[in-house]
Amino acid sequence: MHTDDTIVAISTPPGRGGIGVVRLSGSQAVAIAGALVRTTADAEPWRARLGELVDEAGEVVDEVVATWFRAPHSYTAEDVVEVSCHGSPVVLRFVVERALALGARLAEPGEFTLRAFLNGRLDLAQAEAVRDLVEAQTVYQARVAARQVAGAVARKLAPIKKQLVDLIALLEAGIDFAEDDVSVLPDARILESIEGVRAPLAAFASSFRYGRVVQAGLSLAIVGRPNVGKSSLFNRLVERERAIVTAAPGTTRDLVSETINLEGIPLRLVDTAGIREARDEAESLGVQKSFEALADSDLTLVVLDAAAGLLPADQELIEQSRKAGPTLLVWNKVDLSGTGFPGSAGVSPAGDAAGTAALPGKPVPDNLEGCATEAWRVSALTGEGIPALRRAILDSVLPGLDGSRETAFLTNIRHEQLLREALAALDTARGAVQAAVPHEMLLLDLYNALRPLDMITGQTTVDDVLDRIFSQFCVGK
Repeated sequence: MHTDDTIVAISTPPGRGGIGVVRLSGSQAVAIAGALVRTTADAEPWRARLGELVDEAGEVVDEVVATWFRAPHSYTAEDVVEVSCHGSPVVLRFVVERALALGARLAEPGEFTLRAFLNGRLDLAQAEAVRDLVEAQTVYQARVAARQVAGAVARKLAPIKKQLVDLIALLEAGIDFAEDDVSVLPDARILESIEGVRAPLAAFASSFRYGRVVQAGLSLAIVGRPNVGKSSLFNRLVERERAIVTAAPGTTRDLVSETINLEGIPLRLVDTAGIREARDEAESLGVQKSFEALADSDLTLVVLDAAAGLLPADQELIEQSRKAGPTLLVWNKVDLSGTGFPGSAGVSPAGDAAGTAALPGKPVPDNLEGCATEAWRVSALTGEGIPALRRAILDSVLPGLDGSRETAFLTNIRHEQLLREALAALDTARGAVQAAVPHEMLLLDLYNALRPLDMITGQTTVDDVLDRIFSQFCVGK
């Protein structure tokens, strides 16, 4: 990919809109924009100029605003011109085609951000966070990505890398200047220094468990027998009538999914067919899909009928779900159970809107017999217990969530893998010290630990890594 020419791309999403933006970057960006846009005054950096978009014959196509960001104070650290026109796909394509005819080249995916990285405007971790910011589905995701665009990962790694580099420098000095009586570090000091690097690095690597969920979200399958209120609970969590609800059991035959924002985490809810002995082929396929959803989800919500009590089929489903992965049990219809339920969910039986008494039903135990998991008690009809259930959904997958929110954490699997490589090299170095390996060989292990840290920020990198990272960007960014 040539980076010494001028590139052009549409930077706004496809489709029609009030405004569309075409971006140029490179040494000829201002000259090309000058041939595209006719203004009554010369171009000035940092000023938006109203002008006319013209064709080869000088005929006006649109009224536009052109803004010049002069190098090096621009996104790419090159001259950048953004042409804002009316958001017609025809007009936007015209701008790009005219720019190409005037000597620009169509930008590759992520090429603007790649140039920002190559020109020292962003480090590699910041560049990757730009993609996360563009793809954010919640404000919390955007906030996390914005912190990383501002350099949160590099700032977290900087003191750790400094400790490692200091250790390498001391060992190098002990080897290079041994004849000048430069003291050699004792093994105890070396092991202490290695641990001083390893401990914060391991803690940072372990933060990916939380960061992965922030970046990718969670999936939750809602399963249970027919007519236990799965679809009603699904609608209550989604906060709209997304799934069909009827009194007849077996209404849901296929998977119904919806993504919601749960405390800043994208949560994909999947409503499934009631699990029972199928009565026809369609229901059989629905039950099969229910088990597939159970196996593929990060968490399974097993819904039980508080009015009916625990049945053998419920117990069997609970066991299957727990074998598949994390499971949360929910007693639904507590408004019909007729029993007070003090405890963690804080739910008590509720009457109707007029305040009449709840219908009599079977008592529901706090803990299910033969299953050590506590069951949360809710009413999809009245909404009681739903806020506590939302909190429980996050806590069951991410215990200690609140403590991770305000600290720097990893959201990128490439970074996590590189940290694991560095930790493995530090473990090897620790073993080398304990085995009294010469310091010349120990240094190889320490350099092997430093190299992956440099690859996170891009201080050490290779072309195929750059190609893999920036090919995932959208064109125009």
